[in-house]
Amino acid sequence: MRLVADAPTGAPATDLSGGPPHPSRPRAIPAAAAVRARAGSENFPVASRVLGARMRAEMLAIYDFARLVDELGDSAAGDRMAALGWAEGELDRAFAGTAEHPVMAALEPVLRAHALPREAFARLIEANRVDQRVGRYQSWEALRGYCRLSADPVGELVLGVFDAATPARVALSDSICTGLQLTEHLQDIAEDHAQGRIYMPLEDLARFGVAEADLAAASASDPVRELVAFELRRARSLLGAGVPLIDQLPRRAGLAVAAFIAGGTAALAAIERAGYDILGGPPRAGRALFARALVATLAASRRARRTRRTRESA
Repeated sequence: MRLVADAPTGAPATDLSGGPPHPSRPRAIPAAAAVRARAGSENFPVASRVLGARMRAEMLAIYDFARLVDELGDSAAGDRMAALGWAEGELDRAFAGTAEHPVMAALEPVLRAHALPREAFARLIEANRVDQRVGRYQSWEALRGYCRLSADPVGELVLGVFDAATPARVALSDSICTGLQLTEHLQDIAEDHAQGRIYMPLEDLARFGVAEADLAAASASDPVRELVAFELRRARSLLGAGVPLIDQLPRRAGLAVAAFIAGGTAALAAIERAGYDILGGPPRAGRALFARALVATLAASRRARRTRRTRESA
């Protein structure tokens, strides 16, 4: 769950076995500094820069939790299910105010300030459990169900930090988060395939005549490019569907959401510019492309606002 990232993989772990360990704690887990080092140019921390210091710190506490859990699910040595079990235990200790790991302890004041739901955090952990068992998704609906675990909870938690989590807003946020998750899947097709995972519906591979082995090639064949273009349009549509959320939030919070959307939109535009060939690695969007995407996103938000007002006055 990287939310549109270019950061390197393989953050170092720290040995936390000294002292009286919790019996379920893995011997080596990522240190807080290593988790934060993965931020790089990822969309989540970049977008949070428009917020005030307090809210930014709260947003980054959520980001760090999600990143730590992803590290345990993607690269922890040994029994990853056990590592994720430790993470859920640490989550419970954070809610009780007794977390041991610095990332989990940093969550404690955020949980108290905003009464964030445990269930949303637990879904992020469950997504990583699913990754240990499932490497293929037959249909779009099946993949969408995975995104409800791996991506959508982040948006719900962010809205919680904004104290703005209504069912209607969460639904708009879900669309944005799933669009961002699909964008990441497109960026990471080759990397995910090398790890035995395919985050595109198998029904779509069949539709475009793409064999799984085609995803291991050095460059994309025409069928792979057609597949990527199809999935790209789906991601773009989801991001666009979430645009009305921008105008439903306070100014800075709305601008942060616009930056989330723009980050995903710019990444998709970079894939288009590369001719939909992502097998050599994700094309980088760059600042200019992001700036254009942000301007376009804010313009779309204004159009959505005018449309809403027209309907309300009719």
